[in-house]
Amino acid sequence: MSDQYYEHRRSLGGPVILILIGVVILLVKTRVISGSLVAHWFAHYWPLLLILIGIIKLIEYYFDKERGAPARGVGAGLIILVIILIVFGLMASSAERVNWSALGGELNIPDDSDFMAGVFGSNYSYTQTLQQDFPKDASLRVVVSDRGDVTITTWDQPSIKVEVSKKVRARDQNEANKIDENTHPTINTEGNVVTLNANTSGAGTGAAESDLNIYIPAKAAVDISTRRGSITLQDRQGDVRASTTHGDVTVTNINGSVSADMRSGSITADKITGNLQVNGQVNDTNISNVNGSVRLTGEYFGQLNLAKIAGGVTFHTSRTDLELGKLDGDLTMESGDLRAREIAGPVRLVTKSKDIHLDGVTGDVKLENENGLVEVHADKLPLGTMNISNSNGDIKVAVPSKAQFDVEARAQNGEINTDFNGIKVENSGDNSQASGSNGSGGAKLQISNEHGNVDIRKLS
Repeated sequence: MSDQYYEHRRSLGGPVILILIGVVILLVKTRVISGSLVAHWFAHYWPLLLILIGIIKLIEYYFDKERGAPARGVGAGLIILVIILIVFGLMASSAERVNWSALGGELNIPDDSDFMAGVFGSNYSYTQTLQQDFPKDASLRVVVSDRGDVTITTWDQPSIKVEVSKKVRARDQNEANKIDENTHPTINTEGNVVTLNANTSGAGTGAAESDLNIYIPAKAAVDISTRRGSITLQDRQGDVRASTTHGDVTVTNINGSVSADMRSGSITADKITGNLQVNGQVNDTNISNVNGSVRLTGEYFGQLNLAKIAGGVTFHTSRTDLELGKLDGDLTMESGDLRAREIAGPVRLVTKSKDIHLDGVTGDVKLENENGLVEVHADKLPLGTMNISNSNGDIKVAVPSKAQFDVEARAQNGEINTDFNGIKVENSGDNSQASGSNGSGGAKLQISNEHGNVDIRKLS
């Protein structure tokens, strides 16, 4: 053969690798082998493909040398293939070291999603039941070290029963069985504290998720901690503490106080005889029928709904400070709106960029706002002291016609309007001032607004 023929001969490395890849893909598509197993092997052993290309090049070199032909060159296609193998191989190796289960939790991928399982493993289910004596007057501490929902159910037996529903993510059944064996829950009793450890990280973080349905006597105090998972308690006659990094908390019909620490999730609380305290980063908040006080601190991103709080409300975030002496009606707050009715003072509210509507207010009110409307309706006597300031929004105050009060009001770049004859309004350019009394005087109304009007009206 001519030298020209040999010069145009190309390496077989590229075609061999492409054939090999095609065969593997065909086997995966026909379910002969598992795609997750292929991904695992590629992440660990992809350099073997580079070694195979090198071996093919050596064989071609000696084959051409024996025939006295020039050595075959390396084509652009083979160079591109090698680069692709290196890039994807390094990416696969890095991906294999990522805790995809934990990452899925941080990204809020639903627990029933098979996305990660389909790529790096399959899901296997297991159940288990534990039961032992529960000492009288003991409290329960639940530790869910990684993932899993916890439900506390009341029963009349002097024992604790735990029903475990476990999901294990693994590459095959044998690996799943080993993970299951290493993640069995444990129950230990020391003095008057019973500790239940879900042990979900016993085989590595994210390998197992255990949902726990726990049956204990009604009078036992409960302390629950879970990294990712929802917590549900009802019909308890003791104090409750719940802590979750990623999950919802639901507590109902609790004859005691409740404390919740949250970093992501919503809270629902109803029929609490003691105090309720919530701290952290909370999505939606629904709290009702609390005989004690409610204290909410941290950051609240969703809708806030409160109703019938006998012991008062304290709400503190980076944008809003709110204190109520009592909430007989309801309160709803979203990002740009706050509405409340049947609230008792002292009321203190400092916020911004909200339209505020307070109906049925009794007692003293101190309110500061900006970039929003302020409406305060006080329909009961005697009238409490009001100190209201706002900017870039109107102020509207409505009180009974027989209310006894003194008023001092000013509006910069705005007007003052009133239904009360005893209040004198003076206008000077873009500014207005008002002062006077209704009746023999009594409560003090101090109202100040910038870039907005002030209305002082009679309730019909």
